[in-house]
Amino acid sequence: MNPNHRHLFKRYIAQASEFEPFILDVAKGEGVYIWNTDGKRYMDFISSICVNNVGHRNPVVLQAIEEQMQKYLHIMVYGEFIQKPQLDLAETLCRHLPPQLQKVFLLNSGSEAIEGAIKLSRLYNHRSEIISFGNSYHGSTMGAMSALGNDPIRHRFDPLLPEHRMLEYNNTGQLSQITDKTCCVITEVIQSGSGMTEADSSFLQALRQRCTQTGTLLIFDEIQSGFGRSGKLFAFEHSGAVPDILCLAKGMGGGMPIGAFVASEELMELLNNEHPLMGHASTFGGHPLSCAAALASLNLILSPDVLPHVEAKGQRIRRHLSEIPQVISVHGKGLFLAAHFNSEQLTARIQERCMQNGFITFWLLFNHQALALTPPLTVSEAEIDEGMEIFKQSVREAAAL
Repeated sequence: MNPNHRHLFKRYIAQASEFEPFILDVAKGEGVYIWNTDGKRYMDFISSICVNNVGHRNPVVLQAIEEQMQKYLHIMVYGEFIQKPQLDLAETLCRHLPPQLQKVFLLNSGSEAIEGAIKLSRLYNHRSEIISFGNSYHGSTMGAMSALGNDPIRHRFDPLLPEHRMLEYNNTGQLSQITDKTCCVITEVIQSGSGMTEADSSFLQALRQRCTQTGTLLIFDEIQSGFGRSGKLFAFEHSGAVPDILCLAKGMGGGMPIGAFVASEELMELLNNEHPLMGHASTFGGHPLSCAAALASLNLILSPDVLPHVEAKGQRIRRHLSEIPQVISVHGKGLFLAAHFNSEQLTARIQERCMQNGFITFWLLFNHQALALTPPLTVSEAEIDEGMEIFKQSVREAAAL
């Protein structure tokens, strides 16, 4: 590591966490690997928090970016000019979504997608109550944070959007609290912050039914679990429940910044407003480079080489984890997994040893007794075996301390 880089990082880059950052001085990324400026290689088994679903600098994505950058970059605020990368991405995405989800609003991030979904819900039923679930995370902007499933963190920023109600995840008995005063219900299909906790299919189906009964819009947050991560293109496909609004980001762009919310044409028409750009707007939403990268990534994920193999790769990781006595449980689907341990102290030591041994994992937002294991969907079986041997070694070393 260049000592001057560390000094400049601390001096000029605002920190996002009270915890000491990793300070990995990055020189290059490719596939499942990252190299630092000293030439040390790391295996990235969190895919940059589920962003690089097709790996770092995937050549298919790079080619799409290079071809688009020869044509044009930013042209106009979103929605005013016809731009082929946006059209191609939206059309391809909608071909693989249910008929209720056929209109795409392109943005830059997951938080913006949640904001747009909340605004669309308000325009639909003119209500204000938002319901979300304990241990949920939907973004860090003020509207998205209003639905955060952690009161101590939320209350630091009060007043947020009014009339928020928090229910218990997977508790069907509490769904009666959704009423004709509820504007929208926001839920992750697999909660990342608690350690990849899956929603029961029966819970999602009952939630869908209750929202329909009360005229409440149902928003699924697939910002992390989407784009093949669960073994299907979207995790809600495992349940049969379909949302009114689907929020996307992270793994959507093949490493480029992009987000979106998707709804029916009827719902999206509500954003049309007598004052231009006041329904919802984004200067950089649907940036042509990001859309080109996203389309290339989406087509690769949908190919026979990637999506059909995600579940088997996830099972391979699970078999490795079953050989580690300190792992008390494994949660998640496909390559959206978390290994749970019996103490925060042990988990912190494991993470530290993993970094020292060249393996990147990460704790979960609301559960510091679990570590994420979400390698790129393109990871090979040999790379899984290599990475999990490093993980096993790191656990043994941490347990011996």
